[in-house]
Amino acid sequence: MVFIGLSSAAFCFVLSISIWYFNHRKYKYAIAARFNRQRREACFVPEGETDPVFVPWESLSAWVIETQGVTQYGVQRQYAMGVGFHHADSGEDYSLEFECGGLPLAIANWEAIRAYMDYEVHSLKEIQDPLDLQGPDDPPHEGLHTFYNARARMRRRYREGEVGKWYVAGWYAYHFFTLWTLPFHLTEWEIARVKRIQTREIPPAMAAWSQPLPAAQWAQPSAELRRQRERLAILRELYPQHSVFSLFTKARGTDELMVPKRKGKKGKKAKAG
Repeated sequence: MVFIGLSSAAFCFVLSISIWYFNHRKYKYAIAARFNRQRREACFVPEGETDPVFVPWESLSAWVIETQGVTQYGVQRQYAMGVGFHHADSGEDYSLEFECGGLPLAIANWEAIRAYMDYEVHSLKEIQDPLDLQGPDDPPHEGLHTFYNARARMRRRYREGEVGKWYVAGWYAYHFFTLWTLPFHLTEWEIARVKRIQTREIPPAMAAWSQPLPAAQWAQPSAELRRQRERLAILRELYPQHSVFSLFTKARGTDELMVPKRKGKKGKKAKAG
């Protein structure tokens, strides 16, 4: 029985390492998609291709995926986000999907891209770190700095009386049983390794496309997109509790909306445009 247990553990370990190695090899050949808000375009290099494909921003499709299955261990759910487009020159449909930890995270990934392209946010710092776990000069990924910042935050909260001794004891116990800083060291090592193996150079056309443009040459959103933006802003005020799916569906409509009242002003209807 001991031999069977050890064999099973060894098999699972080798299988996990093989999957990890296979996935990391992709970094050596893959070129990340880019989004250029000055040109209002996205750039992709499809797998097996050497030439980039430039896609108008407003022709890009995005979606989130939620799957559910039942096993002997219970209900399992998986989530993902995807983007895709139709390439008119070749007649091909391309898509890019990646797994997410939950449905809100999948939506948030797309919202981060959309907000950046619509000039609502300008950097990663503006939309992350809700728990103050990153300093102004810290890198955007999780690592040793987030662990030490979390510990400093916990100690500050204890000094100010916000949490008690049991919270502090639980914090140390949790991190002790999760191997203290080892997971963060592994994260730092993995990120450094990914940076080293990303050796494939981007195509010259992609590099030229990525250069900044004079402000006078910046592309502007279409009239239809501006109309939907205005409706979305109104809908978010009218229905703050509605889901993002519901709001975006209504934003594409043409019915009139009652603009929320401002102080000293009466509400008025917003035309469909």
